[in-house]
Amino acid sequence: MLNSLSGRFLILTVIFVMLAEVLIFVPSIARYREDYLLSRLERAQIASLALLADDMISPDLEEELLRNAEVFNVVLRRDEARQLMLSSPLPQPIHDTYDLRNAPAFELIRDAMIRLFDSEPRVIRVVGNPVREAGLLIEITMETAPLRMAMIDYGLRILVLSAVISAFTAVLLFMAVRVFLVRPIKGVIAHMQSYAANPEDARRIMTPVSSLRELREAEEALATMQTQLTSALKQKERLAQLGGAVAKVSHDLRNMLTSAQLFTDRIEMSEDPGVKRLAPKLVNSITRAVHLCESTLAFGKAEEPAPRLSRVYLADIVSDVVDSERLSVGDHDISFAEDVPATLQVRADAEQLYRVIFNLVRNARQAIAQSGEPGEISIHAEEDDARWLIRVADTGPGLPKKAREHLFTPFQGGATKGGSGLGLAIAQELIRGHGGELRLDFTGAEGTAFEISLPRGGAG
Repeated sequence: MLNSLSGRFLILTVIFVMLAEVLIFVPSIARYREDYLLSRLERAQIASLALLADDMISPDLEEELLRNAEVFNVVLRRDEARQLMLSSPLPQPIHDTYDLRNAPAFELIRDAMIRLFDSEPRVIRVVGNPVREAGLLIEITMETAPLRMAMIDYGLRILVLSAVISAFTAVLLFMAVRVFLVRPIKGVIAHMQSYAANPEDARRIMTPVSSLRELREAEEALATMQTQLTSALKQKERLAQLGGAVAKVSHDLRNMLTSAQLFTDRIEMSEDPGVKRLAPKLVNSITRAVHLCESTLAFGKAEEPAPRLSRVYLADIVSDVVDSERLSVGDHDISFAEDVPATLQVRADAEQLYRVIFNLVRNARQAIAQSGEPGEISIHAEEDDARWLIRVADTGPGLPKKAREHLFTPFQGGATKGGSGLGLAIAQELIRGHGGELRLDFTGAEGTAFEISLPRGGAG
């Protein structure tokens, strides 16, 4: 129950109502004390009327009058003359005097609290105005023990009544919260659970029904979110089906194009000048088509496996990439520069890091080759306390505008003419799997540079 909203609301209600009652109790107990003292003044004034009617009364009658009034002495001031109307021996000296004429509220509350917590029996003097203006003032002396007992009895009755009111109020509020708040919330939860069981079923989307403004707003927001999620799931399913179809087509098309490559090898052997001139272009077109099919198949595979991290020499990986790309340079005037310390070790998956660097170097080589101008590709590496930094730069013509706008976006951010952009997208995914970052440092007429940043944190 304590873990439920209604249960906690019940407990808080009891606490707050009791706190309110305590705040009411303090002035109410002060008011009770004042009424108690005023009633004793009134009784004493009535008792003194017997003496006014008969100047001589017997001691027994005087004692009875004082006992009924619960006072020791009665002094009445009439016409500026102070008269001791009734008197009896005091059991102890007077402890304090309280003037009830125009007493401020704070003073009454303070005196009441002092009397309530002072358990010692005292004799006090009380001064007040006579009722019905029967004199200038009336003064009595009395014991505090009966007053304190009466205040305690009154306080206990107030506390019991407060507890009953608190419990009754809390139960009513508890029931109200369950009806107007908890039940609608449980309804929303039931709708959410039903929707979660089959989010693609549009019939399970919540229909706002609450009459409470705040809860209805929550229901409308939830319904909107469910509608958008259902649409997104349907679109995702269609895209997945489309992706599967594209992968199948790419697979079959790659096989066909591979066969076509074999035929182009024979075509290149032809002595016909026109065939010799067009054959290289045909070979390049088929090669690019095969590459696109292979990249599409690679991107459509399941998520890349987590990298198997180990300490590897970066210079060895860079050397393998450069040796492979030198074989593809052909007749183009392209040079390579390696600035990687032989002792530099990085914590990475060697195979995945090779794929990333190879992708960047290949893109740079293809860009320079397509420009028809000589160029250089440089690979630089350094380290600091926080990271390893690998920089792949070239002196090519720079990235086209479309590639810059959709960099790392599959099928849109191709860095070279005829490229698909899958290479950069896969490379970025691999570097992110290492907890690092692949970014474009700069591009322009003077060339292009990419930076790979790998974190050193947790390095073994």
